[in-house]
Amino acid sequence: MTLVGKKFPDLDVNAMDELGDTFKVNVLKKAKENNKKIVLFWYPKDFTFVCPTELHAFQSAIEEFEKRDTIVIGASCDTAEVHFAWLNTAKDNGGIEGVTYPLLADSNRSLATTLGILDITNEKYDEETKIYSVEGDNVTYRATYLIDEEGTIFHESINHMPLGRNVAEFLRLIDAYTHVQQKGEVCPANWEEGKDAMTANHSGVAEYLSKHAN
Repeated sequence: MTLVGKKFPDLDVNAMDELGDTFKVNVLKKAKENNKKIVLFWYPKDFTFVCPTELHAFQSAIEEFEKRDTIVIGASCDTAEVHFAWLNTAKDNGGIEGVTYPLLADSNRSLATTLGILDITNEKYDEETKIYSVEGDNVTYRATYLIDEEGTIFHESINHMPLGRNVAEFLRLIDAYTHVQQKGEVCPANWEEGKDAMTANHSGVAEYLSKHAN
């Protein structure tokens, strides 16, 4: 079930930063209290292969997100201690040294479960042995949430484990949503900052299509 158009779950989650500080983060409250948008991206595991490429990609774009008054937060089900170890591992050794945004450590999987993004292919409960078992890694898919200043989710997407994300697309979506907020216009396919948008009515669509006909 999609969460787009709904408030982000009101949950406190442990987090770690590059200084080794542990603290609680409530994404909903952070957006509202700072009056900023948030991009929250989940990845499966620390010390893996595709994951560090994504974390470094978000770090490389951190100034672009900041220009858009957007806070970047990473997240996985690893512990804060594992996050800190990874943050102190050199980039050329598969680490994420140099990443400056906070990483959620949802090790009890409360938030990931609420969002429904865990890799659980089958759940079983054996009545005879009273044992509950789960098939799958019980880690998160590559889920991404864009959250506005009121804590409302305006974009969500989920990639399978082998598929890395395109960070530029999230910047484009933030630009588009901000344009809608400020101008009241809607953004057509492949819209980018500086291009024509359109009014949300039949004449607006007709005018746009006529102007941009091939």
